[in-house]
Amino acid sequence: MTTDEIKIQPVMLVGAGPGDPDLLTVKAHRLLSDVDVIVYDRLVSKSIMALIPASTERVFAGKRASNHYMPQDDINNTLVDLAKLGKRVMRLKGGDPFVFGRGGEEALHLVRNGIPFEVVPGITSSAGCAAYAGIPLTHRGLAHGVRFVTGHSKSNEPLTLDWRSLADPDTTLVVYMGMANVAEIASNLVSHGLKPETPVAVINMGTRPTQQTLISNLDELPTCVANASIKGATLFVIGEVVTLADELAWFTDAVPTKNCIE
Repeated sequence: MTTDEIKIQPVMLVGAGPGDPDLLTVKAHRLLSDVDVIVYDRLVSKSIMALIPASTERVFAGKRASNHYMPQDDINNTLVDLAKLGKRVMRLKGGDPFVFGRGGEEALHLVRNGIPFEVVPGITSSAGCAAYAGIPLTHRGLAHGVRFVTGHSKSNEPLTLDWRSLADPDTTLVVYMGMANVAEIASNLVSHGLKPETPVAVINMGTRPTQQTLISNLDELPTCVANASIKGATLFVIGEVVTLADELAWFTDAVPTKNCIE
């Protein structure tokens, strides 16, 4: 069969959610057994990977801040190359593909190379991890909105966020990938108007049996994180809604919540 005769299948850009396999969508779960090859990230939990049939080809494209196993351009090209072979390809990502998942970049690359695609949304880490930590992202009287930002910039450049806008005491702020810049994040938010005692939840490996939640405030956040020596996927939830965590924590499989505030 020549290249022209190969029928190209749509590449599936699939969100795996934050880690708990029970949070997979029905469609995502079905597709795990209906594709030929899965290109997956390191944030996809082991329990979700265990659902993939042994016969399915797996390509690891795991990325960590400042340590890319497979650069983004290579991931983009891998998806195109596999699709052109006529394979049914899934790009499996932690969380949601279009929320700090670079799914838009991959979709654009596919379109520009004549490859069809579909998106299967996943529960984004902010919603899943906060819920499992007992923190509603919005709550009447505490937060009338929520904002999502990334706390990581390419090539270790300084963060270029609108700190004045983000320092809103009536809005919950969720920071993805902020561990490397925790001191910069805390100091900028305080210097632009948030109170040093603003509560912060540090949620590590959310929705998984190893989930750990640390409760701190902006002033003590860098010390709290440094002393905890946590590794892996971590979110910061900043705002008054964090005060509800003590009463609403329900996920009994998690490591008990630790309060860092003296």
